[in-house]
Amino acid sequence: MPHNYYTRLLQFAQQFQNYYDRQFLPLLERTGLTMRDIRVLLFLINNPDYDTAKDITALRGLSKSQVSQAVDLLVAEGMLRRTPDQADRRVIHLSITDQGEPLAREGQTIQDRCSQKLLVGLTPEQQEQFRAYLRTVLDNGIREGAFQ
Repeated sequence: MPHNYYTRLLQFAQQFQNYYDRQFLPLLERTGLTMRDIRVLLFLINNPDYDTAKDITALRGLSKSQVSQAVDLLVAEGMLRRTPDQADRRVIHLSITDQGEPLAREGQTIQDRCSQKLLVGLTPEQQEQFRAYLRTVLDNGIREGAFQ
């Protein structure tokens, strides 16, 4: 595989992160939240089976302090709720409140628009095929420990 492919892939990852973050600027300005806060909300709404700060830290790649600060703020703003685990009181589950759900859904809409812009020109079948390939590549990376 040509080395140029790797360079372009790394460049794409950096540029996409910048592009993605810019799409949230109007939401951030309107709400006063940070991208860190939005990332926590989006993680929780997009990954309902993973609902602890530890999950967010491990799977989203945010530091413990970033997650802790975001959770504290979102709880104070009434957008998240903490619930102790019934079996292990040391484990705290996080859930989006009725007040936080519209904001989380708005964030998902922004995510969807980002995806749609990147897939322009592909048929619905090609888009699904691309998503299937991407899932395979990401699963391979996780299995091989590449994303730890």
